Amino acid sequence: MAIVRIVANSDSPYCFNMPLLALLLLMACRDLPPQGLDLDGKSVAPFESDATATVLVFVQTDCPVSNRYAPTLSRLHDRFAPQGAVFWHVYPNRGESPEAIRAHRRDYDLKGHVARDVHHILVERTSVSVTPEAVVFGRRGNIVYKGRIDNRYTAFDQVRPAATRHDLADAIEALLADRTPPTSDTRAIGCFISDLQ
Repeated sequence: MAIVRIVANSDSPYCFNMPLLALLLLMACRDLPPQGLDLDGKSVAPFESDATATVLVFVQTDCPVSNRYAPTLSRLHDRFAPQGAVFWHVYPNRGESPEAIRAHRRDYDLKGHVARDVHHILVERTSVSVTPEAVVFGRRGNIVYKGRIDNRYTAFDQVRPAATRHDLADAIEALLADRTPPTSDTRAIGCFISDLQ
């Protein structure tokens, strides 16, 4: 058993038992929550992707704004997934059961991966506050876009007949073409995420 003497300063030497230190570190890491859970309760890690673009869209089963964007999200998946973008629908509401999420995905034809963010690890990493809100990550794990899907909503109860700006699509398209997105941050309008710290 190796013992290493580390001197913090000239007056105070400290000794560490390396196997014990390694065991303590492993125990601490073991209790860290995963980035998210799939619908079977298994850990998922959206950030451990080597995709050119990783798209996280935070949604809720009972948010009317999220639900109205479901067809748009399906079209974006169909358009960009074949080009290498990876899509995740992240459910941050702790009260939404896997069964409710399965039904929601089926009813609204949501495509791509799913993560339940019961510990708000993804919410905290991305600083989102409403649903729907999108975050696009580049290959190095850097955020290249955060915000609305498009500008159809001007306020929670004010909707344009059609969007005139397609911020999420523009960001994904630019990233896949190895360009900087035209906009990196917009204000998303939707349902507030409950239990935010």
